[in-house]
Amino acid sequence: MATLNWSEELELGVAAMDAVHQEFVALLAEVEAASDAQVLPLWRRLVDHTAAHFGAEDRYMRETRFFASNCHTTHHHMVLEVLREGLAMGERGELAPIRQMTRELATWFAQHAETMDTALATHLSRVGYDPATGTIARPELLPAEPIHGCGGSECSPAETATETQAA
Repeated sequence: MATLNWSEELELGVAAMDAVHQEFVALLAEVEAASDAQVLPLWRRLVDHTAAHFGAEDRYMRETRFFASNCHTTHHHMVLEVLREGLAMGERGELAPIRQMTRELATWFAQHAETMDTALATHLSRVGYDPATGTIARPELLPAEPIHGCGGSECSPAETATETQAA
């Protein structure tokens, strides 16, 4: 049985993010269940998927001023670097690190989705961002300056009464 299974608790309410996250969870389960002969090609597929996944989220953040020096993007860069290091080890025949990373990714992903991705999804929904087109339905709710820090409520500009009423 997979360490992480898709469930309603992982849903964020932004269809594009939920679809990519569901695919990530499925790919992670495939790597976890893979034989030694299959683990490396599946890991490579997971790394490629994760690069595209993080790239899309980073684009959403840039387009909605939820970017710059935030730790969400930093997490993406660090995790992707570790996944690529795992790929390099696997290419040298070292599969144990990939197996360990797979288990740790399950824990990391659930926490990341619950915290940083939830903050991003809430922001995207509030401003009416459409990931497919890049359009923003409520540009007046965009922050005046890019959000720095983690993007959570303790790091974000305080909502005004007008923003709260409009959301």
